[in-house]
Amino acid sequence: MYKTVYLKKGKEESLHRFHSWIFSGAIAQVDPQIKEGDTVRVLTAAGNFIALGHYQIGSIAVRVLSFDDREIGSDFWRERISSALNMRLAIGIVGNSNETYRFIHGEGDMLPGLVADIYGKTCVMQAHSVGMHVCRNEIAQAIVDVMGEKLSCIYYKSETTLPFKAGLGQENEFIYNQTDDDIATENGLQFHIDWLKGQKTGFFIDQRENRRLLEHYAKGKTVLNMFCYTGGFSVYAMRGGAELVHSVDSSAKAIDLTDRNVELNFPSDKRHESFCEDAFHFLKNHNRDYNLMVLDPPAFAKHRNALKNGLRGYIRLNAKAFERIQSGGIVFTFSCSQVVSKEQFRQAIFTAAAQTKRKVRILHQLHQPADHPVNIYHPEGEYLKGLVLYVE
Repeated sequence: MYKTVYLKKGKEESLHRFHSWIFSGAIAQVDPQIKEGDTVRVLTAAGNFIALGHYQIGSIAVRVLSFDDREIGSDFWRERISSALNMRLAIGIVGNSNETYRFIHGEGDMLPGLVADIYGKTCVMQAHSVGMHVCRNEIAQAIVDVMGEKLSCIYYKSETTLPFKAGLGQENEFIYNQTDDDIATENGLQFHIDWLKGQKTGFFIDQRENRRLLEHYAKGKTVLNMFCYTGGFSVYAMRGGAELVHSVDSSAKAIDLTDRNVELNFPSDKRHESFCEDAFHFLKNHNRDYNLMVLDPPAFAKHRNALKNGLRGYIRLNAKAFERIQSGGIVFTFSCSQVVSKEQFRQAIFTAAAQTKRKVRILHQLHQPADHPVNIYHPEGEYLKGLVLYVE
């Protein structure tokens, strides 16, 4: 029998709109001995059932799994994971030459707190909630059941994503078979995927389609890829016929991975050079101007309290880039900060353009790809936003 969470009067309205988060301020009381990660039944102040979810200590107190009163077990996990697979089959991303895609996208697949990415026949699974961590083995078995021969192993990588105050002592590990093969194909290009210790699940899959767009513009260009991480944009630019590609990251490990991925696809190609350096320092002190730039920084604002400083960071970074881009050049600029809206990001770019007095036109408005779906009842899931700009 699941423990119970009682809402305050009138606090069920967002659940009537099928939103998948219940905030701590909406809760009147919880059953004694409730533990973080427990599956709980949520009742209104009048005692009526409204949702099932995972209980967690913090601002988001319950992540809703179902609005039906049912058992959360193997059948439930298989149903939701089958639904995720069916959507990706429908959009044509499973079974083609591309081996790299997001298989489960949290709230977007009605599995809040759970992410799973596919690299070839390896699934990298990541829990962002204690509840998903508690259910990890059952979920892994359901993934194996649903994926069948499409999958050979599952790596569980939640060491840095679980709430540290929960004291779970989690270490990353293979929980279904294992492999030493770390290479996967994306749009015909090969990449070493650092799922063992890399950021996120090892690769920024959400930029896949935007990398292809950059490739379209790269022919004959001098390209600067800032915050390069695995060098994805750099490799695509080289396939697109770039004249020169410079990759910059403050992490020596990221630069090493970029160099390995360039070498994997373009061995001994002299067009590429990497720099282990702070982005702002590089833009200030290197005197070469470029005619195609990529600005894909880490989240400058990870929570609402950091929003103002984060927006200042986007203004400063883009102003520096506008100062250095050649007339007639193109800038791909991004924000992955969930708390920064599309309008706020666009306003920051406007401010940077006005400060530098450059003529700037928007060519494309970018976002996360279809395998990172946004649940229409959970608009917070739309986190990646980008602009492609023509600068005179």
